[in-house]
Amino acid sequence: MIAELQASNASLQVENASYREATGQLATEISSLQSAVNQLGDHAAVDPAASKAMEKLPAIVKARAMGGAPGAVTAKMFSGGTGSPETALGVLSDLLGAIGNRLDSVRDTVERRHALAVATPSIWPVAGWLTSSFGTRTDPFTGDADFHPGLDISADYGQPVLATGDAVVESAGPNGSYGNMVVLDHHFGIITKYGHLSRIAVSEGQEVSRGDVIGYVGSTGRSTAAHLHYEIWMNGKLTNPMTLLAR
Repeated sequence: MIAELQASNASLQVENASYREATGQLATEISSLQSAVNQLGDHAAVDPAASKAMEKLPAIVKARAMGGAPGAVTAKMFSGGTGSPETALGVLSDLLGAIGNRLDSVRDTVERRHALAVATPSIWPVAGWLTSSFGTRTDPFTGDADFHPGLDISADYGQPVLATGDAVVESAGPNGSYGNMVVLDHHFGIITKYGHLSRIAVSEGQEVSRGDVIGYVGSTGRSTAAHLHYEIWMNGKLTNPMTLLAR
C-alpha cells in the first residue's frame, strides 16, 4: 500500500511539474503578445497636424480607410473552482489565440490609420497670402456674385507648390480656365487640385509624398495674377480646404 501511494505521489509530482512548465510557457507567450499589442498602440501616434485634419474628415472617408473597428479580445475565464489541468491549459490556449488575433487586428488598424494620416491633406500647398476663400465671392473678371470652389493663395511667380498629402498623380496638364493643373488622388475618396501653375513638376501615375514639389506658382488659365488655386474633393463633393488646414 505504501509503495503504491509513493508511486502515485511521484506520478502526480511529474504531472504537476509538466503542468507548471506548460502553463508557464503559455503565460510567457501571452505576456509577449500583450506587450506587442501595447507597443503597437504606443506607435500609433501620427503627426499632430495630420491627426487634427483626420478628425475633421467625413465619417464615410474614415470608415473606408479603417475598414471597421477591431473586435474585442474574448476569452473564457475561470468562474470559480480549480478545474482540471486540461481545462486550465485550454483556457490559456484560448486566451493566447484571442490575443494573437487581437495583435493582427491592432496591427492592421495601425497600418490603416497611418495610411489615412499620410494621405490626409493637412499642410498649406504654398506659402503666401489668402486672397480668396471658399464660397461666394465677387468674380474678379465680371464683378458678379460667384461661387469659388477652393482657395486662392497669392505667392511669388515660380514658387514651389507642394503636395498636401501622400497621393498618386491622377492628371497633370492644361485644363481650361484652371490653366496648368495637377490633380492628386489621395485614395479613400480624397482628391486635391492645384491650378494656374507656371510649370508642372510631376507626371500622371507618379506617386508623391506630402511636401513633394508638384509644380510652380503661375498665372495660367483664367487668372489675373500669380497665385495658386487649391481645391479639395471628398466622395465627389467639394470641401472647404480650411477645415483641414492647420491655421
